Amino acid sequence: MRRLAVSIRWKFALTVTAVCCAVAAVLGVLVHNAVARETVGHVRKHAREDLDTALDLFEYGTSREGINSLLNPPELPAPLRSLAHSGERGSMVGTYRGKSVMWAAAPADSQVLAVWSPYGSARRSLEMLDTAILGSAVLAATAVAFAGLLLAQRISRRLVTTAAVARRISAGDLDARVGDCMGRKPGSGSAAQDEVAAVAAALDQVAGSLQSRLQAEQRFTADVAHELRTPLTGILASADLLPEGRPKEMINDRLRALHRLTEDLLEISRLDSGAEHADLDSYELGSLVERAVRATGLDTEVRIAADPATGTAADTVVETDRRRLDRIIANLVINAHRHGAPPVVVTVDAPPGGTPTVEVRDHGPGYPDELLHHGPQRFRTDAPGRGKGHGLGLTIAVGQAAVLGVDLRFGNAPDGGARTTLHLPDQPPRRMPSAHR
Repeated sequence: MRRLAVSIRWKFALTVTAVCCAVAAVLGVLVHNAVARETVGHVRKHAREDLDTALDLFEYGTSREGINSLLNPPELPAPLRSLAHSGERGSMVGTYRGKSVMWAAAPADSQVLAVWSPYGSARRSLEMLDTAILGSAVLAATAVAFAGLLLAQRISRRLVTTAAVARRISAGDLDARVGDCMGRKPGSGSAAQDEVAAVAAALDQVAGSLQSRLQAEQRFTADVAHELRTPLTGILASADLLPEGRPKEMINDRLRALHRLTEDLLEISRLDSGAEHADLDSYELGSLVERAVRATGLDTEVRIAADPATGTAADTVVETDRRRLDRIIANLVINAHRHGAPPVVVTVDAPPGGTPTVEVRDHGPGYPDELLHHGPQRFRTDAPGRGKGHGLGLTIAVGQAAVLGVDLRFGNAPDGGARTTLHLPDQPPRRMPSAHR
């Protein structure tokens, strides 16, 4: 985004500068032509007047000081000489004795009578005018470019702020607002009535609407779960009074499933509210994972990576909340068995000086693309080949991982199967003394 913002800023400044240079060039050409016509016209007029006087004096065979007249001068420009021989009058800029002059010539008794007027001062005036026009154009272009760069930087900064807030909202921070970052409400005041402010205001409005909808959904989920919890507890107790047999087993099985769903909804509502906090303590990571896997009662292989120094499996002590980490691992293992295919393998790797990781791998069809791109969504597990369900297990795992600060990543193995990796928070690795094992 930063490269895009810089590109916009410089493109805006360069565009303004280019337009300014084009306008300055057009105006400079117009001014130069107007002044040149006036200056050259004045010198040409003076030369023609001298030519008329010189022709009159030539006709009477006299001369007068101040009239620079010559008969058949060798330095007369060839085009002007040809024009005079054809019986026409004309004027043209040329040189005389190394100096710039304005020549005027006319026929006189089969000869060419020419007069010249100094043209050097007029040429220098035009050169000074061109220099002044060029200097003014450069100065104006620099000033406009600087002003355009400042304006573009201000717009770019507001766009970058809006984009940063959009990323925060997409990451789950629904309290983020562009107006708070800019220190004012978008759209307030005359200075804010522009397209950037309109985009910021629309983003804030979308975030507010989304936040209201999600809060309403969270309240509804929590209310439904609370309302179902009490009657379910009573129904479960009443079901125990039924006579033993297949009907009782079926009823208890469905009631327990409904009870688990209710508890999952309550847990999700607590995670959504942000009221959950980790109760950290020191645990052996490998032993903790083994206990969590065994508690599921499912046929799952646990592998603990060997220490490169000793070649034997060595447990690393981590600071975590055992109940929450158990919940994450159990949900991942259950999901792998329910929607994947055996064998399901849980690998614990804690390299010295590295980040402790736990990987849960199955050999089924893998995670769907939608889950990989957008993450788990509650009540959405209808991916082809991965079965049906409520979609709450992975959602709870993600929520508990956020409470623990665990980086939870979903992916698919190159040779097939879903692969979920937990990266525990970085911390100095410590080994438990053997007496504590």
